Amino acid sequence: MGWAQQELQSIDLGDPRLNRRAVLLAERLSQKPGSSIPSACANWAETAAAYRFLRNEQVSSQDVLAAHDQSTLARIREHAVVLCLQDTTELNFNGQDITGLGPLSYEAQRGMYLHPTYVVTPQREPLGLMNTWNWARELKSGYAPRGGVLESVRWIESYERVAEQALALPGTRHVCVGDRESDILALLVKARDMDHAADYLVRCKHNRTLPDGGKLWDAVMASKPLGTINFQMPAGRGRKARAVTQEVRVQRVTLPDRQAGQLQLSCLIATEVNAPQGVKPVVWRLLTNRQAQTLEEAVQLIDWYRARWEIELFFLVLKEGCRVERLQLGDSERLEVALALAMYMVIAWRINRLMRLGRTLPDLPADLLFDGDEWRAAFVLNKKAVPKEVPSLNTVVRLIAQRGGFLGRKHDGEPGVKTIWQGLLEIAVFVEGVRYAREMG
Repeated sequence: MGWAQQELQSIDLGDPRLNRRAVLLAERLSQKPGSSIPSACANWAETAAAYRFLRNEQVSSQDVLAAHDQSTLARIREHAVVLCLQDTTELNFNGQDITGLGPLSYEAQRGMYLHPTYVVTPQREPLGLMNTWNWARELKSGYAPRGGVLESVRWIESYERVAEQALALPGTRHVCVGDRESDILALLVKARDMDHAADYLVRCKHNRTLPDGGKLWDAVMASKPLGTINFQMPAGRGRKARAVTQEVRVQRVTLPDRQAGQLQLSCLIATEVNAPQGVKPVVWRLLTNRQAQTLEEAVQLIDWYRARWEIELFFLVLKEGCRVERLQLGDSERLEVALALAMYMVIAWRINRLMRLGRTLPDLPADLLFDGDEWRAAFVLNKKAVPKEVPSLNTVVRLIAQRGGFLGRKHDGEPGVKTIWQGLLEIAVFVEGVRYAREMG
């Protein structure tokens, strides 16, 4: 059974032929992430069938994601705590002949917005996607406010869905994690009104006024530090990797809810000490309904927030690995793009999952995530003897990454997602040739 057949095993599009087509298309696109649909498909007949599927008005992106949701739920049930990472990203389709798009950050650009909830474990193992929203902004008319649904609503709706799922799965604590855009009073109130069925952990954007007239951040910084935390800040966005030491402070505070009521929450501030000269200190201000009275409890919250980087990796694979902003669907509509996007989102999740499991559970048998032709191809392409027994997942992932440029030296650590998705391309081409020769021979 291929990975797509296993992941989408509950898919129900109302016609067994459509179900099979969805699974086959997911398999084909995953074998060549970043390639065009004609390049990913085996022949013209398969390509034409793929385009018919994407243009079928009876199939929606939510239909496809519903099957992934069921598999995601099964994985979530296995864990005591899951982190539900929310974020919004732009998809720029400027210059493409797609109807139904809207403006982006710049009014002249055309595209759509994507707001998924990406579920990971505290150890950063990707479990899947849920609550995926996509929409196009309305055009502005002069100086009047933009019409349509307020984008802040997506954060609140997503929290509601996470909380509802948490109520249905009482054995798993759900923690909704967001960046500064999620610091919305209405979200905090919604969480309180739902009895904090799901915890929240959001980056604090607003220095709110306390009932005594003081400011939130000043009150927290006036408290005694619980202690310090040390970690390695990864490279990215123009910065070099470096060691970081932060002082950690937490205060339980009361905030007005603007509804004649109050909110009880914790504000955690972690401030870098002894930052290198000329480098902006790392400061994190977090809000949560959870209490943190010890350094250990505070460090856990910081580690959970640092896991938010995983949704950034997901967007990176989706845009750069799967190249969804370069989809060539001809004269199409936004709903067709959304259906293709749903396929690629599941594929981007799988690539990230391969990377993380290869690190966190290296001794898993490779055939849990690859079929026999795929893991054997990783050995053959690297000119290594194919073992008689199924190798470990880490061994196969490293071999695949080497085909994508990973050197695999002792000091290189583990491969990243970019070398994995590039290596998968070579594996797919080789496996396709092997299977064709097998059919002919």
